[in-house]
Amino acid sequence: MLILGIESATARVGCAIGGHEGTIASAHSSRGRRHAESLTPQIRFVAEQAGVQLTDIGAIAIDIGPGLFTGLRVGVTTALAMATTLRIPMIGVTSLDLLAFPVGHTDRMITAAVDARRGEVFHATYRSVPGGVQRITEPAVGQPEELRSAIVADASEVLIVGDGALAHRHLFEDVSGVEIADDVLAFPSASALVSLAHARAMREEFVRPDEIEPLYLRRPDAVAKWDTASS
Repeated sequence: MLILGIESATARVGCAIGGHEGTIASAHSSRGRRHAESLTPQIRFVAEQAGVQLTDIGAIAIDIGPGLFTGLRVGVTTALAMATTLRIPMIGVTSLDLLAFPVGHTDRMITAAVDARRGEVFHATYRSVPGGVQRITEPAVGQPEELRSAIVADASEVLIVGDGALAHRHLFEDVSGVEIADDVLAFPSASALVSLAHARAMREEFVRPDEIEPLYLRRPDAVAKWDTASS
């Protein structure tokens, strides 16, 4: 089965096509908040590079967040429209799972952290298991100082990955036992999305388009700013 993966929850937007043989083609770009302009051309590009028609796609995988509201909405809306038009199922994967998966080889605990802006991070904790990673805390949003305190209190060796870690590097780099992952791993990967989705597809863990629920964790910035101005 061919899977189209769409990832747009952070400052980077990307997509990939792959199946049991891995990723066939992928594309990513970081152009500020211009996800809506980038995503459709990327999908056409990866389909051309993979040598497939969109009608060959058997399922669409989507990063359901948490992440930046506008980008997340663009990706989910695009994926829903395509899945509905093509009449194919979907698979939702969290952005934090996508960050943790590529570093699953570590013998440390893994903390995935996405920059949530407004001085906050989205985060979750994982441990390595055969074939991947296992999430051991639910996705949450909070101040990076609170995440630092939780890591210090746990006293485990930790690999922290994501643009949330990089944005607040000064809080984590002096903590004993903490390693910050390379910048190249700062954003969720569409290729990782295809890999994780394919494993779920083999277990037939599909959902209908109307069952996809974005994981926002908080209201969009525009609403929060309006409430503040009105109070």
